[in-house]
Amino acid sequence: MNVLIVESAAKAKTINKYLGSGYKVIASFGHVRDLPAKNGSVEPDNDFAMHWDVDSKSQRIIKEIADAVKKADKLILATDPDREGEAISWHILQILEAKKVIKKGMEVERVAFNAVTKQAILAALAEPRKIDTPLVSAYLARRALDYLVGFTLSPVLWRKLPGARSAGRVQSVALRLICDREREIEIFRTDEYWTIDANMATGSGEEFSARLNAINGETLKKLDIKTGDEAHAIKAAIEKGDFKVVSVEKKGVKRNPYPPFATSTLQMDASRKLGFSAKHTMQVAQRLYEGVDIGGETVGLITYMRTDGITIVPEAVSAIRGMIAREYSQKYVAPFIREYKTKAKNAQEAHEAIRPTEVTRRPQDVAKYLDRDQARLYELVWKRAVASQMASAEVEQTSADIAVKGRDGKAYTLRATGSVIKFDGFLKVYEEGRDERLHAAKGKDDTAGDDDSSRRLPALNSGDAVTDRAIEAEQHFTQPPPRYSEATLVKKMEELGIGRPSTYASTLAVLQDREYVRTDKKRLIPEDKGRLVIAFLEGFFQRYVEYDFTAALEDQLDQISDGKLEWKDVLRDFWRDFTGAVDEIKDLRVGEVLEALNEILGPHIFPQREDGTDPRICPSCNSGRLSLKISGKFGAFIGCGNYPECRYTRQLSDVSGTGSADGEAAGPDGKLLGHDPESGLAVTLRTGRFGPYLQLGEAGEDEKPKRSSIPKGVDAGSVDLEYALKLLSLPREVGMHPETGKPISAGLGRYGPFVLHDGMYANVENVEEVFSVGLNRAVALLAEKAAGGKGRFNRPKATVLKELGEHPDGGGKIEVLSGRYGPYVKHGDVNATIPKGKDPATLSVADAVALIAERAAKGPSSKKKPVRKAAAKGEAKAKPAAKAAKSSKPAKAAAPKAAAKKAAKPAAKTTKAAAKPAAKGRATKKASAAQAES
Repeated sequence: MNVLIVESAAKAKTINKYLGSGYKVIASFGHVRDLPAKNGSVEPDNDFAMHWDVDSKSQRIIKEIADAVKKADKLILATDPDREGEAISWHILQILEAKKVIKKGMEVERVAFNAVTKQAILAALAEPRKIDTPLVSAYLARRALDYLVGFTLSPVLWRKLPGARSAGRVQSVALRLICDREREIEIFRTDEYWTIDANMATGSGEEFSARLNAINGETLKKLDIKTGDEAHAIKAAIEKGDFKVVSVEKKGVKRNPYPPFATSTLQMDASRKLGFSAKHTMQVAQRLYEGVDIGGETVGLITYMRTDGITIVPEAVSAIRGMIAREYSQKYVAPFIREYKTKAKNAQEAHEAIRPTEVTRRPQDVAKYLDRDQARLYELVWKRAVASQMASAEVEQTSADIAVKGRDGKAYTLRATGSVIKFDGFLKVYEEGRDERLHAAKGKDDTAGDDDSSRRLPALNSGDAVTDRAIEAEQHFTQPPPRYSEATLVKKMEELGIGRPSTYASTLAVLQDREYVRTDKKRLIPEDKGRLVIAFLEGFFQRYVEYDFTAALEDQLDQISDGKLEWKDVLRDFWRDFTGAVDEIKDLRVGEVLEALNEILGPHIFPQREDGTDPRICPSCNSGRLSLKISGKFGAFIGCGNYPECRYTRQLSDVSGTGSADGEAAGPDGKLLGHDPESGLAVTLRTGRFGPYLQLGEAGEDEKPKRSSIPKGVDAGSVDLEYALKLLSLPREVGMHPETGKPISAGLGRYGPFVLHDGMYANVENVEEVFSVGLNRAVALLAEKAAGGKGRFNRPKATVLKELGEHPDGGGKIEVLSGRYGPYVKHGDVNATIPKGKDPATLSVADAVALIAERAAKGPSSKKKPVRKAAAKGEAKAKPAAKAAKSSKPAKAAAPKAAAKKAAKPAAKTTKAAAKPAAKGRATKKASAAQAES
């Protein structure tokens, strides 16, 4: 018997069917061991010895593999065909050799296949090889680097910048990109400019558009017409003039198709066209690669999805070209086989591009077997691969210059442009998605007219007279560069050579999990916590967040994988310089660090005031100087240097003092809006941990004051006393339910405005309806909710479709249920989705057990609160870092073990408190305590 090891249970099940009884296929479920999250897992002083641990989940898997190998004739390591897959095979072999279960003379082979198809698997088995030692060395170097950076830099961050979570080799550079873009936006100064656009007509009445392009033969630049007076003077000079076509130019242009997808371009286009995050794209692609149930057969639909390559094997190219000829005719087939070469830095092109395993499986043919996201992503992959071998699109571009003599004696030239697609070519199948325009803005902006080239012009000839139907002078403003989306950030990282395709998704996820970045309308916005971390790293570890340095390190890792560099030599060079940089700041006081951050973050936390006064003068006492303050208990905030005489504080991003738009600063007790006429209590606008809120009165010893959050979409600066009292009056009683006789109330909650009756919530359309909703409307909303209408509350319970009996291994019944998201199987606390296309009524116990095992191996649902895991991606963890942070004298980075020996319990508490985000607008007592601590 031969034992074959793959990474996933789904893949194991599929391959088992292909190979038959002579093989036992076992899934490793990814990595079987990792560096434990503690100091000393990598020992720089011991030739970078690395100490690995097998986690509890993998212990059972390793035992299953070891037991099978004892009885086997051959061990075949068939993990994924990339650096991580090679490492997993190496780890498994190391463990088995240590357990001495590899019999003398037993064959051990490494095979790799790019697609989970019978043909690809049999071809791989026919060409076995040894484990690729240089590739494993590159993995070891990367893993050691990530660990050393994380476990050295993160404790330094915690000691000097309480509240920071972690730093990472690639993570921090990606964060810097996001923060740098935010800084560009903040310092951007808008310029006004004007354009002159004309709606023209030919002698036969056909209309077209033209734009002023030159005055007295001198071509206009974008910002040349700066004021409305200039623009309207030009408009008056040329209106109803004698317009004549002076030149017409036509030229044919070919548009070539795009290469097939690599990992990064798949993530980009899935984001732009489908709205997928990078993480979700990879999850869906993994399922398509490992196999889906199509007509009772598990089929891998796409090739391996972690790749830099953009080439396709010759047999697949032939199949694609043949399909194009059959489906679209021979004229749509490219006249030659198109070959592509990546432009990305440090690309590794050993693997194929991402393509359909069988191009004859058209998207419309397999859609019924897939869920919606799988079908959409498969269609994207299929179309991109097919289009890559199609003929170019042929476009005819036309430009016409139109001259007119102005009433002011100047010669003006307008230009009209347009294009016509003469042959659609690859555009018949696929057109790449585009990001939002780089300078999009409200109303008229500096992109106006950019789409002129896509318009079709009427027949124009030199000498033709044309007339102006309307001439408009339009105002525009230059716009700052846009924030990064996940798609554009991945593209930028790829261009700079930062990270690898397999790490992009996890890097973006870490930034959001650490609360360094948030996403709003698909745009990545740095949080204050993230900006503080980057400011610290730029101020004291600038080299290690430089783009060129990170890319050069990636290049060295690639040279290791090519066998051109020794991995420990690279580590030694890096570690020598890195520990030197850490030693340079170990004696810096926190106050010195904060003053440096005041300068770096100045434009963000101390923006210029309209009156030109010093932005760091305290708005409360008018004499103290504002400064960044760091507290282990309250995080980061801005406070007055005259503490304790002046107790003014505010959050970093709350540059107005209240979060309001009116720019009026407030002290720690909020902005006074007025007094409640009934109780006489003060109504204040404050800023808390979750944003601006209203408060009636002050907190007493035994009771909390009444509060109300500001509804989403309402500008805090626009809230006056009248509206504040309306919000503070909620919830309001609507009336008694006619059937139950119980009260119905209306209010604001975590999920928006609602009506409530006897424990059942129903959402109302908007905030204003909360104040006006009547009894009939409320009863109707509740009835609709009870009948299964839309809403977040009281979801209908899942129904049992079938009971399969007891689980053969662990006992406990297995059930098939119908839930909100479709049918699933349940055993204990484990719920496993039944793949689309699989009839729940025909599900066997064996099928259910396999689904449950696969789901259990993936760990807790992502919907649950995440548990911090070990530093799998080079991120430092709280427990060891808390130990490292306690020492009054920072531990030398070169001796990670020493930091652990100097650990003390009090700092663990400080570190724990530092992890909590700073609450906005703390009460005076808390703000005073925070300032005293800092």
